[in-house]
Amino acid sequence: MNSLNIDGIKFESITYGSLKSYEVIEIIKDFLEKDPIREYSLVIGTDSHEKTGSTKSSRNLNLVTAVLVHRRGFGGKYFWVRKYVTNIHSLREKIYAETLQSLEFASVFIPSLRLKLNGKTPKYNLEIHIDVGEHGDSRDMIKEVVGMVTGNGYVAKTKPEAYGATYVADKHA
Repeated sequence: MNSLNIDGIKFESITYGSLKSYEVIEIIKDFLEKDPIREYSLVIGTDSHEKTGSTKSSRNLNLVTAVLVHRRGFGGKYFWVRKYVTNIHSLREKIYAETLQSLEFASVFIPSLRLKLNGKTPKYNLEIHIDVGEHGDSRDMIKEVVGMVTGNGYVAKTKPEAYGATYVADKHA
Protein backbone atom coordinates (compact mmCIF):
# COMPACT_ATOMS: atom_id res chain seq x y z
CA MET A 1 0.00 0.00 0.00
CA ASN A 2 2.97 2.36 0.43
CA SER A 3 3.10 3.46 -3.21
CA LEU A 4 2.57 7.04 -2.01
CA ASN A 5 5.73 9.10 -1.54
CA ILE A 6 5.37 11.56 1.35
CA ASP A 7 7.95 13.94 -0.15
CA GLY A 8 5.96 14.27 -3.36
CA ILE A 9 2.70 15.26 -1.72
CA LYS A 10 1.53 18.84 -2.27
CA PHE A 11 -0.70 20.04 0.56
CA GLU A 12 -3.10 22.96 0.60
CA SER A 13 -4.24 25.04 3.55
CA ILE A 14 -6.56 28.00 3.84
CA THR A 15 -4.19 29.49 6.43
CA TYR A 16 -0.80 28.63 4.92
CA GLY A 17 -1.43 28.17 1.18
CA SER A 18 0.50 25.48 -0.72
CA LEU A 19 2.88 23.45 1.41
CA LYS A 20 5.33 20.60 1.12
CA SER A 21 4.91 17.58 3.36
CA TYR A 22 7.78 18.47 5.69
CA GLU A 23 6.19 21.90 6.28
CA VAL A 24 2.83 20.35 7.22
CA ILE A 25 4.53 17.88 9.56
CA GLU A 26 6.47 20.72 11.19
CA ILE A 27 3.28 22.79 11.70
CA ILE A 28 1.47 19.80 13.23
CA LYS A 29 4.48 18.98 15.42
CA ASP A 30 4.66 22.56 16.70
CA PHE A 31 0.90 22.58 17.36
CA LEU A 32 1.09 19.31 19.33
CA GLU A 33 4.13 20.42 21.31
CA LYS A 34 2.80 23.89 22.12
CA ASP A 35 0.51 22.50 24.82
CA PRO A 36 1.59 18.86 25.40
CA ILE A 37 -0.69 18.18 28.37
CA ARG A 38 -3.85 18.73 26.30
CA GLU A 39 -5.71 15.97 24.51
CA TYR A 40 -5.53 15.97 20.72
CA SER A 41 -7.24 14.26 17.83
CA LEU A 42 -5.40 13.55 14.62
CA VAL A 43 -7.94 12.82 11.91
CA ILE A 44 -7.57 11.61 8.33
CA GLY A 45 -10.60 11.53 6.05
CA THR A 46 -11.26 11.39 2.32
CA ASP A 47 -14.25 12.44 0.26
CA SER A 48 -14.72 12.69 -3.48
CA HIS A 49 -16.80 14.32 -6.13
CA GLU A 50 -17.45 12.96 -9.56
CA LYS A 51 -15.87 14.61 -12.55
CA THR A 52 -17.32 14.15 -16.03
CA GLY A 53 -15.72 11.14 -17.69
CA SER A 54 -15.37 10.28 -21.34
CA THR A 55 -18.30 7.84 -21.11
CA LYS A 56 -21.37 7.67 -18.92
CA SER A 57 -20.28 4.28 -17.53
CA SER A 58 -16.93 5.66 -16.34
CA ARG A 59 -16.75 7.81 -13.22
CA ASN A 60 -13.66 9.91 -12.64
CA LEU A 61 -13.22 11.10 -9.10
CA ASN A 62 -11.59 14.12 -7.54
CA LEU A 63 -10.41 12.58 -4.23
CA VAL A 64 -9.55 14.96 -1.40
CA THR A 65 -7.85 13.70 1.73
CA ALA A 66 -7.87 15.98 4.75
CA VAL A 67 -5.57 15.72 7.74
CA LEU A 68 -6.75 17.57 10.84
CA VAL A 69 -5.16 18.15 14.20
CA HIS A 70 -7.55 19.28 16.90
CA ARG A 71 -6.69 20.41 20.42
CA ARG A 72 -9.85 19.46 22.30
CA GLY A 73 -11.65 22.63 23.30
CA PHE A 74 -8.99 24.90 21.79
CA GLY A 75 -9.30 24.69 18.00
CA GLY A 76 -7.17 23.08 15.37
CA LYS A 77 -5.59 23.13 11.94
CA TYR A 78 -6.23 21.19 8.78
CA PHE A 79 -4.59 20.53 5.43
CA TRP A 80 -5.69 18.64 2.36
CA VAL A 81 -4.30 16.88 -0.69
CA ARG A 82 -5.98 16.17 -4.00
CA LYS A 83 -5.76 13.13 -6.25
CA TYR A 84 -7.67 12.14 -9.36
CA VAL A 85 -8.82 8.56 -9.92
CA THR A 86 -10.35 7.21 -13.12
CA ASN A 87 -12.63 4.33 -14.00
CA ILE A 88 -14.84 4.32 -10.94
CA HIS A 89 -18.09 2.64 -11.96
CA SER A 90 -20.19 2.32 -8.80
CA LEU A 91 -20.85 3.71 -5.35
CA ARG A 92 -19.03 0.69 -3.89
CA GLU A 93 -15.89 1.47 -5.92
CA LYS A 94 -16.14 5.13 -4.89
CA ILE A 95 -16.34 4.31 -1.17
CA TYR A 96 -13.48 1.81 -1.50
CA ALA A 97 -11.36 4.39 -3.35
CA GLU A 98 -11.96 6.95 -0.58
CA THR A 99 -11.23 4.51 2.23
CA LEU A 100 -8.12 3.09 0.56
CA GLN A 101 -6.84 6.61 -0.11
CA SER A 102 -7.16 7.47 3.60
CA LEU A 103 -5.35 4.26 4.57
CA GLU A 104 -2.59 4.79 2.03
CA PHE A 105 -2.14 8.38 3.17
CA ALA A 106 -2.04 7.35 6.85
CA SER A 107 0.50 4.62 6.10
CA VAL A 108 3.09 7.17 4.95
CA PHE A 109 2.06 10.33 6.81
CA ILE A 110 1.81 8.94 10.35
CA PRO A 111 5.27 7.31 10.39
CA SER A 112 6.78 10.57 9.06
CA LEU A 113 5.03 12.57 11.78
CA ARG A 114 6.12 10.12 14.49
CA LEU A 115 9.70 10.31 13.24
CA LYS A 116 9.60 14.11 13.44
CA LEU A 117 8.15 13.99 16.96
CA ASN A 118 11.17 11.84 17.91
CA GLY A 119 9.49 10.07 20.82
CA LYS A 120 8.03 13.26 22.31
CA THR A 121 4.52 12.34 21.29
CA PRO A 122 1.83 14.34 23.01
CA LYS A 123 -1.33 12.34 23.60
CA TYR A 124 -3.45 12.19 20.48
CA ASN A 125 -6.24 9.96 19.24
CA LEU A 126 -5.69 8.86 15.66
CA GLU A 127 -8.89 8.38 13.67
CA ILE A 128 -9.76 7.55 10.08
CA HIS A 129 -13.08 9.16 9.08
CA ILE A 130 -15.13 7.31 6.47
CA ASP A 131 -17.90 8.92 4.43
CA VAL A 132 -20.53 6.23 5.15
CA GLY A 133 -23.46 6.20 7.53
CA GLU A 134 -26.62 4.42 8.63
CA HIS A 135 -28.76 6.61 6.36
CA GLY A 136 -28.27 6.60 2.61
CA ASP A 137 -27.01 4.26 -0.07
CA SER A 138 -23.66 3.57 1.62
CA ARG A 139 -25.18 1.98 4.76
CA ASP A 140 -24.68 -1.56 3.41
CA MET A 141 -20.92 -0.97 3.26
CA ILE A 142 -20.31 0.20 6.83
CA LYS A 143 -19.05 -3.14 8.17
CA GLU A 144 -16.78 -3.67 5.16
CA VAL A 145 -14.97 -0.34 5.25
CA VAL A 146 -14.84 -0.13 9.05
CA GLY A 147 -13.28 -3.60 8.94
CA MET A 148 -10.69 -2.37 6.43
CA VAL A 149 -9.73 0.52 8.68
CA THR A 150 -9.67 -1.38 11.97
CA GLY A 151 -7.85 -4.27 10.27
CA ASN A 152 -5.07 -1.79 9.50
CA GLY A 153 -4.86 -0.79 13.16
CA TYR A 154 -6.77 2.50 13.10
CA VAL A 155 -9.91 3.73 14.82
CA ALA A 156 -12.72 4.18 12.30
CA LYS A 157 -15.44 6.82 12.57
CA THR A 158 -18.53 6.95 10.35
CA LYS A 159 -21.29 9.52 9.90
CA PRO A 160 -22.29 11.54 11.83
CA GLU A 161 -18.90 11.49 13.65
CA ALA A 162 -16.83 11.43 10.44
CA TYR A 163 -16.43 15.20 10.12
CA GLY A 164 -12.94 14.87 8.61
CA ALA A 165 -14.44 13.25 5.52
CA THR A 166 -18.01 14.54 5.42
CA TYR A 167 -17.29 18.21 6.14
CA VAL A 168 -13.64 19.10 5.76
CA ALA A 169 -12.58 16.92 2.80
CA ASP A 170 -15.99 17.41 1.18
CA LYS A 171 -15.55 21.18 1.30
CA HIS A 172 -12.48 20.94 -0.95
CA ALA A 173 -13.47 18.02 -3.20
